[in-house]
Amino acid sequence: MAALFACTKCNSRHPFEELSQGQQLCKDCRGAFPLVKCTYCRTEFQDGSKGSPALMCKKCEVNVKLYGKPSACEYCNIIAAFIGAKCQRCTNSEKKYGPPVTCDQCKQRCAFDRKDDSRKKVDGKLLCWLCTLSYKRALAKTRQSSARHSSSSKLSHHHSSSQNHKRSSSHSGKHKRSEHSPSKKARMELSKSANGSLPTSESTLLDTGTSDHVVALHQLKDQIASLQKQLLLKDQQMLAREKQAGEVKAQHGIIERELRLKIQSMQKSHGDIVEDLQSKVRILQKQVITLSKNNKKGGKDTDSPNRL
Repeated sequence: MAALFACTKCNSRHPFEELSQGQQLCKDCRGAFPLVKCTYCRTEFQDGSKGSPALMCKKCEVNVKLYGKPSACEYCNIIAAFIGAKCQRCTNSEKKYGPPVTCDQCKQRCAFDRKDDSRKKVDGKLLCWLCTLSYKRALAKTRQSSARHSSSSKLSHHHSSSQNHKRSSSHSGKHKRSEHSPSKKARMELSKSANGSLPTSESTLLDTGTSDHVVALHQLKDQIASLQKQLLLKDQQMLAREKQAGEVKAQHGIIERELRLKIQSMQKSHGDIVEDLQSKVRILQKQVITLSKNNKKGGKDTDSPNRL
C-alpha cells in the first residue's frame, strides 16, 4: 500500500501526487475554492477565505508584516523583493543554477538554466518562471481544444453514418430515384459536418497558432501589471523626495533667516561698541588736552620764583 497524505482543508487521505503543490489540496477542495494569484509573488493559490478574496498568499502576508511592502526584483521585475534587491525565488535559483540568462519568450534576463529535463515540458525553450507558467497554460488549453475538436468530429461522423444506414434500410426496394436520395443526403450530412468542424490537423494548427498569442497575451498582462506597480513605486519615491526637498528647503530658509538676524544683531552690537569706544576716545583726548594745558601752566608758575 502506498503512503497516503491528508488534504490541508478536508483532511481526507490521498496519494501525494494527487495533492496540489504548495497548499497540498485534493481535487474536491481545489474545485471548491477559487484559484487566485498573489499580488506580490504572482504565485497561484486556492483562496479559502469566505469573505472578500485574498490578495496575498500566506508567505507574502507574513513577509509584509515582518519587512513591509516589497520592491521590484532586479532580475524578474516581480514586486516580491522583501529583503535586498532580489526576490526569494531568484535568490534561490541563482544559488542553485548560477546567474540568470535571457528568457526566450519575454527577452528579459530572468531565466535560469537548470540543465535537466524540465525544458522538455515547454518544447525545449529556456523560459523564466512567469513565461513557463503561461506557456504551460497555453499548452493545456491547446490539448483540451484539440481533444474537443476530435471528439466532436467523431461524434458528427458517427451520427451521419448511422442516419445514412437507417435511411438506406428503410428505402430499400423502392424506386431508383429514391435509392439515390440517401447518398445525396449522406453527402449533405458529410458536407454539413465538414463545414461545422475543421479537420483535426487544421484545428491543431489553429490552436498552436493561438497558443502563442495566449502566451504573449498573458506575458503582456503580467508585464503591464509589473510596469504599473513600478510606476506607482516611482511616483511614491518622487513624492517622498519632493516632500524631503521641501522640508530641507524650509529648514534652509529658517536657518538662513536665523543667521541673518544673528548677523544683524552682531553688526548692531559691534556698531554700539565702536561708537562707545569712539566716545571714550574723544573724552580721553579732551582729558589729554586739558592735562597738557594744565601741565604747561604749572611749568610757567614754577619757573617764575627762580627767576626772581
